[in-house]
Order: sequence, then C-alpha cells, then structure tokens
Amino acid sequence: MRSRWGTTPSQTVGPYLSLALPWEDGPWVVPEGTEGAVWIRGTVLDGQGEPVPDALIETWQADPEGRFDHPDDPRGRAGSGFRGFGRCPTDERGEYRICTLLPGILPSADGDQARHLDVSVFARGLLNRLVTRIYFEDQDNSGDPVLASVPQERRPTLVAARTGDGYRFDVRLQGAGETVFFAL
Repeated sequence: MRSRWGTTPSQTVGPYLSLALPWEDGPWVVPEGTEGAVWIRGTVLDGQGEPVPDALIETWQADPEGRFDHPDDPRGRAGSGFRGFGRCPTDERGEYRICTLLPGILPSADGDQARHLDVSVFARGLLNRLVTRIYFEDQDNSGDPVLASVPQERRPTLVAARTGDGYRFDVRLQGAGETVFFAL
C-alpha cells in the first residue's frame, strides 16, 4: 500500500490457525471405526525441506459413489452421514492426518476424474490458501483430465504412496519437488 509517508512494509499472516480454523471433527471425515476407512498422512515442508509446524490441511471429497455432501450435487447428495470434509493442523513435526474413505470416480464434461481429494493448505507466510489434489498410486489415474493437464515430470507430486493403513502424501511448499498447486 502506498501513502504519502511511503510504502507499508510487507507482512505475513498468522500464525493464527490454531485460534479459529480447527473444528470439532478435525481429521475425521468418517467416524472412527468406519469400515474401509484409510488414513492420509503426511508432512508439510518448506522450501528448505524443513517441517512447517503451524500449517493446516483441509480436504474436501466425494463419497465412494462419487457424490458430495452438498445439496447442489447433480447426482444426489451423499448419504449415510458422509461429511466429505476434514481439517487437521500440523503438529510440531509438520505432520497431519486425515481419516476418510476413498472417494468415488467423478463424471465431468472433460472425462471422468479419477479418485482424488481436493486439498487446501493454509500456513504462515501465505496470504491465500494453496490448492492441490491427492491422487492414489494404486488407482487408475490415467484418464483424469486435471492430472493430464500437469506436466508428466510434475505429476508424482500429486500422487499419494500406499502405506499399511492408508496413504502418505507430503506437501512441499517450495523448492525441489514442490507440490503442484492450482490457480483458482
């Protein structure tokens, strides 16, 4: 901002995430003990590869049949209490976790979208959220039009690796191996 006294110095936002953004259900997209539930775990890393201990990961997804918990979903609203929304702050090691079900395939005008989670990343130093997606290495991602729009060499930054009880997806905010983020 410019004024008659000069330029206002640049400042970052936060870290206020722990005051207002965490919510009651936190990382539980589905209730504990839900059959077929998987954990999505990872670490948020800065440009130097250091953990970011005060970030927040937010996920939004379709249910296993590809329906959202939203009244405007043209296929009908997701049923049986599926929320489709998770939010988890990172801990002191920069780690987050989300318990959910694998989402269904989504029909779209450009071709079916592979199973994925939409992800928002909030962190100090970011004036706006960063938006990315999580795809799954053991699912068929070959026809997804969004993933196909990403250069081949960058696609691995969007694919979660299978683990014993779910998947691992690290988010690198900058630098070598930076996660692909989408402009909205």
